[in-house]
Amino acid sequence: MLTANLSETLTLLLIEDDDGDAFLVEELLKQAEAPPKIFRARTLREARAKLTSQIQCVLVDLSLPDASRLEALEAVLAVAPHTAVLVLTGLRDVHVALSAVQSGAQDYLVKGDVDARLLARSISYAMERKRADLAQLKLVQAELTAKETARLESALLPEPLLRTTSIEHVTRYLPGSGGTLAGDFFDTVQTPDGSVHLVIGDVCGHGPDEAALGVALRIAWRTLVLAGETSDTLLRTLDLLLRAERQAPEIFTTLCTATITPDLGHARMRVVGHPPPVLVRDGVVQVVDGAPSGPPLGIFPDAEWSVIDVPLGDEWSMMLYTDGLIEAAVGGPSELLGVDGLLDLVREHGAIDLDRLIRHVGTLSDDLAVVMVRKRRA
Repeated sequence: MLTANLSETLTLLLIEDDDGDAFLVEELLKQAEAPPKIFRARTLREARAKLTSQIQCVLVDLSLPDASRLEALEAVLAVAPHTAVLVLTGLRDVHVALSAVQSGAQDYLVKGDVDARLLARSISYAMERKRADLAQLKLVQAELTAKETARLESALLPEPLLRTTSIEHVTRYLPGSGGTLAGDFFDTVQTPDGSVHLVIGDVCGHGPDEAALGVALRIAWRTLVLAGETSDTLLRTLDLLLRAERQAPEIFTTLCTATITPDLGHARMRVVGHPPPVLVRDGVVQVVDGAPSGPPLGIFPDAEWSVIDVPLGDEWSMMLYTDGLIEAAVGGPSELLGVDGLLDLVREHGAIDLDRLIRHVGTLSDDLAVVMVRKRRA
């Protein structure tokens, strides 16, 4: 509960050029239950040097030798935006003090009209008000982040364009330890000839730029597939887009594409510097042979990618994933799942069960995106 006395030892900075006024403030603060530690600055220049992280509250005079009116306050707020600020003013400058509060100060005090109880209470209130302001700011920032994440999620994690009921299609996306979406993306499209096309990709790095780049690549992939383009021209176009849109030349993208034939008996894949897909075919668990079939996008301008032909058999399921899955810690921080560990888990479960796989892995160090498709039994 707030009281008139300061209930804890605080560190204050008093910015006051008048020795008499400074002495009065210091004497009043000595009467507090827990007198604060006080630093004194006579000018704004001197105050800048003393505004360190240990300062919890600032009392600033609006009439300094090197600053007038709101200039001193604006400088203090710029250097110490998370610190409570009380303005000291003369009786004739009350209107200026009100402007100071509107500009970011927590309160103001009129010199000559302050006693120990009022001063202690004003400092206490100012600090609580600053805490409340910062808490509100964090809440607003969290709400904005949540809205941005939802917007990115709707673009990164689209609804599949599937007409067939002969395929079971399951996806999962989990952000890494940062809790926000990054550059992982996936999509599924069925073209008029009945072929089912899949993509999963990972833009290196984390942050909104990488997420936006992932969205651009996914939309470009979907557009090209719907236009009938599934050859190396598709990958070269994505490579050109990546180079044009990326924020730094070292940013690259790995991805895996698969085209399943209309009879669901065969797949043509390109594994572009990406982890190998897991295939369960007629009860046998393995990774797709021949992966990767070429380097990531954004590294070699003349790159080529070979096609991996994959017979699927009568009963099959296939999982495409980003490296966040195999880089998850399953024991200690340095004990990662890896491809072999992933295969062992699928064999242990007897099938590709995304929820069981995700429950099994530990802390994610990177985003995790997974797409599983399975031929339904007739």
